[in-house]
Amino acid sequence: MGTPEFAVPSIKKLLEHHYDVVGVVTVPDKPAGRGQQLTQSSIKMFANQHQLHILQPEKLNDVMFVEQLKSLNPDLFVVVAFRILPPEVFMIPKFGSFNLHASLLPKYRGAAPINWAIIRGEMETGVTTFFLKESVDTGNIILQARVPIREDDTAGDLRDKLSDVGAEIVLHTVKMIELGKAVPKQQDDTLASPAPKIFKDDCKIDWKKNAQEVHNFIRGLSPRPCAYTLHDNTVLKVYRSRIVYEVKTGKPGEIIDTDHRLVVATQNDAIEILEIQQEGKKRLMAEEFLRGYRLQKGDTLTL
Repeated sequence: MGTPEFAVPSIKKLLEHHYDVVGVVTVPDKPAGRGQQLTQSSIKMFANQHQLHILQPEKLNDVMFVEQLKSLNPDLFVVVAFRILPPEVFMIPKFGSFNLHASLLPKYRGAAPINWAIIRGEMETGVTTFFLKESVDTGNIILQARVPIREDDTAGDLRDKLSDVGAEIVLHTVKMIELGKAVPKQQDDTLASPAPKIFKDDCKIDWKKNAQEVHNFIRGLSPRPCAYTLHDNTVLKVYRSRIVYEVKTGKPGEIIDTDHRLVVATQNDAIEILEIQQEGKKRLMAEEFLRGYRLQKGDTLTL
């Protein structure tokens, strides 16, 4: 059970090791893009390529869908980046259902663990497999793997790394369950932290924060949903940045250099914007962007 590209390495790994994937559950096709054409999830495209049986329920507690799952007589449900399963679904398999989560649980429970780990300035994160229970992301832990976060990692960079590491952990988890060697450990709820879904209004850059916080915010939201700022009511999306130390800064949000690079003042040091996009235009390196968009030293970027 899965939806985005993040889930593809896990199902690929299980097929490579000759596990019998009797069904693939993913979201219904959705309109996307300017033409609003129906688009398949990454998992559905992969499943079609491998001629796997696909289920796309609108509602997970639909009686017909639940009966379809039971008819497959599954031993185990493997869930990677999918929706919240109701008990009548996750209790169907003989050996239960487990989820791959992109954090070291109980830290960063919720929909956006990768984004929040970077935004909060973590130096390390990882992946966790755990058995499902009714409360989201609270089930007993089966396996974990740690992954370092580099200073310049974006959420997209980290997602790719965690996806590959996660596939290995999914494989090992299935093997342990198969051999009866899984020893689940209860989570310590006192160590839990939230990682809620991030909406567009949450993505505005606050230049009054310090440079490290702004840098973490930008890379933690790149490439999606993407941090943004305003210049004369024009939305500018910011994809990559770096901290510039020991420069004479102005007031927060003030542009202090546009000479072949785009440097913006924060509370303390400054941020150099490396990749940027005017809404509705192409994503560009800052030097190329400055040749086509009028920004001047002393201009101010705002919330």
